[in-house]
Amino acid sequence: MALTYKTRRRLALLVLCVGLPAYIVLAVTLVDLIERPSLFVELAIYVGLGFLWMLPLRPLFLGIGQPDPDADQTMK
Repeated sequence: MALTYKTRRRLALLVLCVGLPAYIVLAVTLVDLIERPSLFVELAIYVGLGFLWMLPLRPLFLGIGQPDPDADQTMK
């Protein structure tokens, strides 16, 4: 079942406002479990985790910044 444009926008907003901060807390907690790594290792972990969160959500965010394709074209 394909999501409508409006549903995708709302879901993307929910992911950014709730899911992303929760993921950041989880990432910091995971790095904290390891004894303090060197600065470059810690940076690499955060960069890797930063890319990891967006891979499964990429289809959700594609096209969100574009005008609604289902909107009436005569309203322009």
